[in-house]
Amino acid sequence: MTTWSNLSLQDSASPIMEQLIFFHDHALMIMLMIITTVMYTMISIIKNKQTSRFILEGQMIETIWTIAPAIILVFIAMPSLRLLYLMDEVHNPALTLKAVGHQWYWSYEYSDFTKMEFDSYMTQEEQPNTFRLLDTDNRVVLPMNSPIRMIVTAADVLHSWTVPSLGVKTDATPGRLNQVSFSINRPGILYGQCSEICGANHSFMPITIESVTTNQFINWASKMSD
Repeated sequence: MTTWSNLSLQDSASPIMEQLIFFHDHALMIMLMIITTVMYTMISIIKNKQTSRFILEGQMIETIWTIAPAIILVFIAMPSLRLLYLMDEVHNPALTLKAVGHQWYWSYEYSDFTKMEFDSYMTQEEQPNTFRLLDTDNRVVLPMNSPIRMIVTAADVLHSWTVPSLGVKTDATPGRLNQVSFSINRPGILYGQCSEICGANHSFMPITIESVTTNQFINWASKMSD
């Protein structure tokens, strides 16, 4: 449940999400500095009953408020470009997973294995130690600390495969394959949802990922392939 003391982003489960949170805090501090400076300037001008001719027209102040935003944009753009390169394609993924959006469920296919595909529906009844409207009957099991390539598409209408704690949000478009790469750095269960309004049951097609060790994943994959 969201409270006033819990309005931050989800705890990161991938290196990319860690960097996204750092960038968010970085941009927020810059915005806070800009707002503070502008408010201080406005209050000073309002309180000052004398009119300064340098405020009304002055080459110096116009130069400052032209150069300062450019410098600020550079400080925002550089870490943003770095993030874009970090989120680039993984050339040698350890595992490739394909997700297909349907009205209203997800189907998954492990491309590196044979006979490893299943549909994932939202659980109809609440189970103990699970989240309402977020758990599924078949969870996606992925090995931690391994580069994963995700291929996302849709069978009918637009969907969006989104897991906030991984920093992943990829549109599922009919007739098109979209690709995203990530790596999970801790074990646990991660939750996501479709983030594209896709029809009446749009809010009832959750995503559940179970992050396990490599040995546990191999044992699970062996059982699924039998």
